[in-house]
Amino acid sequence: MDDERRTRSGTLDSGDRDSLVARVEAAFRESISVKEKVMETAGETIVRMAELTAEVFRGRKRLFIFGNGGSAADSQHLAAEFVNRFRLERAPLPALALTVDSSVLTSIANDYHFDEVFEKQLKAFGHAGDAALGLSTSGRSPNVVRALKWARENGLHTLGLAGEAVTEMDAYCDLVVHVPSPETARVQEVHLTVEHIFCQLVEAILFS
Repeated sequence: MDDERRTRSGTLDSGDRDSLVARVEAAFRESISVKEKVMETAGETIVRMAELTAEVFRGRKRLFIFGNGGSAADSQHLAAEFVNRFRLERAPLPALALTVDSSVLTSIANDYHFDEVFEKQLKAFGHAGDAALGLSTSGRSPNVVRALKWARENGLHTLGLAGEAVTEMDAYCDLVVHVPSPETARVQEVHLTVEHIFCQLVEAILFS
């Protein structure tokens, strides 16, 4: 009866629990290791991204951010940090996530192709001197690459957050941070850390 109750309630025996705790520790160590590698290799690039974006905002231009899935959520998160605030009490900054208007996204995907959902929005709203930040854990997302290509060809500054591989995305980015991991979850964790640091630096440059 005790074994039956344990199975129904989902209670783990000590061996199973120890195994899961070991998984937790391994995931933390892996995430920390990848972040340390990016810290050692990408610090200068992150500073340059922040300096460029601060100049974009000083010029009363805009930052457009876009990606798919978890990167779409990151795009919205980062835009919120700029428009509202991150750490400092300061004026709002004009950052827009191109992932939030379901009618625009679905109409473009339905009438044309999903590869165009970000490019068409940049064509509608983007101008020379603005900045476009594309997020792709693989570096190969067609809609992200296509939007960055259009941005580069039309005078926007182009920034990227990518995974470990050098891809076509690199050809269209003025600055790009690579995360040296094959695991999507680890790449996304580092992207979020970079985004927070990026926002903190822009605030410091403009308002400290």
